[in-house]
Amino acid sequence: MWAIIKKEFKSYFFSPVGYVFIGLFLIMFSIFFYTDVFKYQSVNFEYIFYSGATILTFIIPILTMRTLAEERKSGTEQLLLTSPVSITKIVLGKFISATLIVIITELCTFLYFGILSYFGTPHITTALVTLLGFLLLAMSYISFGLLASSITENQIIAGVITIAFFIFSWFLPNFSDVFADFSLINLFSNFPYGQIDLADTVIYISFTIMCLLFTIIVMQRRKSVR
Repeated sequence: MWAIIKKEFKSYFFSPVGYVFIGLFLIMFSIFFYTDVFKYQSVNFEYIFYSGATILTFIIPILTMRTLAEERKSGTEQLLLTSPVSITKIVLGKFISATLIVIITELCTFLYFGILSYFGTPHITTALVTLLGFLLLAMSYISFGLLASSITENQIIAGVITIAFFIFSWFLPNFSDVFADFSLINLFSNFPYGQIDLADTVIYISFTIMCLLFTIIVMQRRKSVR
């Protein structure tokens, strides 16, 4: 599986995808840093991530929409399905490599933490908890993005499906409070307060595992048909 992770991770930087993802995130993060923190002379680093969570909705598909759809369209999927590496390892390898890009992006945000530390004393524990919640949200988004990419050979369609699902999940609580726990972005709200809610964490992890399992099942069925 390490070979797949290495290959997929390198592919993000051999193409513009990795640079575009990190660049877009940091540009938007810089804007929110100014509007939410710097402009109001605040040293609450975690406040930026309220807006940062919204950014993920529109840029995570940049990482995921081509992962499996492009393989299918270009015909290289056949090589994957007939390779000695299991489908599970292939899916996990692609998932982990995309997650590593998000982790690198999160590490870049410590530049802003350093700026705030120069002007005040931001709370490091709260910042770390916020980054954990942000990573869990990103992992959930990536897993669904992989699932969407596995059901079509058109990466644009995969991206549209992914964004549409994320936006739909935003508005679930508006229909009924029963759906509050199904809104992934709402689950993030406790983390910027420095609170690790066990239930929210379990939901994030369960959703991620569920989407990865569905992706594996889709790929396994396609392999059996061939």
